[in-house]
Amino acid sequence: MKDSPKSFKNGDQVVLPPYGVGIVSGTTTKTVAGAALAYYEVQFPNGTSKAFVPVHAPQEAGLRPALTEEEVQAVLERLAHGRITLPKQWAARHRKVTDILTSGDPYQIATLASELRRWDLERGLPDLDRQAYRRALRLLAGEISAVLDISAAEARQMMDAGDEDDLN
Repeated sequence: MKDSPKSFKNGDQVVLPPYGVGIVSGTTTKTVAGAALAYYEVQFPNGTSKAFVPVHAPQEAGLRPALTEEEVQAVLERLAHGRITLPKQWAARHRKVTDILTSGDPYQIATLASELRRWDLERGLPDLDRQAYRRALRLLAGEISAVLDISAAEARQMMDAGDEDDLN
């Protein structure tokens, strides 16, 4: 059974992969192929970007509520202790890592980052895995900083992400 679409209201903090955290600024109607359709208008922090997400199927576009303050703690726990089995073969691992990063699921992303951190400590990461690790940390830091209304640097400290160089 499929979940009914989540409805969002003006002012809701949301995440739209790969754009990150935004705010629902209302709904608008647009005519597409002769049919009038309702869309959520999502504004992003820099004020120059916005996205329109179909009201009837926001999950299909990946739109989800941003984490709550309570959920941030669970994500941080997953980041510290999460485990996932990643394929040893590079192509299969790359596909799985890419799927997780594009999913926008902060729990999966934190678990992935935890595992990649472990791999890095045990044997070092190849360049593409290191890039994926940095991207995971950036995605998490972006959402945590927006939800808690703190700087990205403060979010990285909470995440115990190590040197800022890890995120460059």
